[in-house]
Amino acid sequence: MRASRLLSIQMMLETRGPMSAAALAEALEISVRTLHRDIDQLTAAGVPIYAERGRTGGFRLLDGWNTRLTGLTPAEAQVVFLSGLAGPAADLGLDKPLQGAQLKLLTSLPESSRSEAQKMQSRFHLDPVDWYSEAAAVPYLAIVAEAVWTDRQLSMGYESWRDEVERVVHPLGLVLKAGAWYLVASADGKPRTYRVSNVKHAVVLEQRARRPARFDLARYWADSVARFESELYTDYADVLATPAGLKDLRYLNAAVARAVAQARPSRRQDGRAALRIPVESVEHGAGQLLRLAPEVEVTGPARLRKAIVSRLQHVSALYGI
Repeated sequence: MRASRLLSIQMMLETRGPMSAAALAEALEISVRTLHRDIDQLTAAGVPIYAERGRTGGFRLLDGWNTRLTGLTPAEAQVVFLSGLAGPAADLGLDKPLQGAQLKLLTSLPESSRSEAQKMQSRFHLDPVDWYSEAAAVPYLAIVAEAVWTDRQLSMGYESWRDEVERVVHPLGLVLKAGAWYLVASADGKPRTYRVSNVKHAVVLEQRARRPARFDLARYWADSVARFESELYTDYADVLATPAGLKDLRYLNAAVARAVAQARPSRRQDGRAALRIPVESVEHGAGQLLRLAPEVEVTGPARLRKAIVSRLQHVSALYGI
């Protein structure tokens, strides 16, 4: 346990640069006193860790010094193989380097650990594309990825739902969501999201991309998804649902599934549950919920019931009922 912690201290200082005692202790979930004892043990073993005083001081490694890590635990090797996702790597043009890296990793492992590492790859497979969907073509993904990797500005033609525009952006990261690739980039100092399949042409420019200080891609994406859902689901529906209807509602979308899971529906004598769910709009909600009848009945608001009745009347007229 302590040996692993000592190695973690070295790798943090090597990858993150100088860190304060408080920051190191917090990252390792230990006390500052314990951290100082670990630092003493590392320096006694010959690891060149230096303390810098002052408000911006902390611990740092001697410039140019690197750890010599040549082994992984079986569990760590399994995680590395699980993270080597063939589909996304191929999309980015990294399938051959991925195979080479995995081969080198296997040869560096002791014989007893190789089978466990390979077992993870042979028994787990990730297919990120949803059912009844096909992955969108992304002919310019490799070019977009190059701009992201090299911190270069990107000139692209982009087709939005309004029109097609020409834009120079500062790439910040790539996200794979439900089988679709998204570019996060800024054009006016604010991060924005672009679907890569909507890129019509792209050229990597020589100019360096500007990256906002302390930009966190994972945090931006989580906030962006939450903001998108709050702006998307602007209306609601009150429904009565049978047990089968509740199951059907969970498959509508993630927002409705959460509403069903978090609701405390009141049960009626007929066995149906009453609850409120989010919908994008009256028209969209009418189309979604009508197909769940009779397991799901809309009880309100009145404008939504009216929209459903209107659809039923049009269908009746269409089929001569």
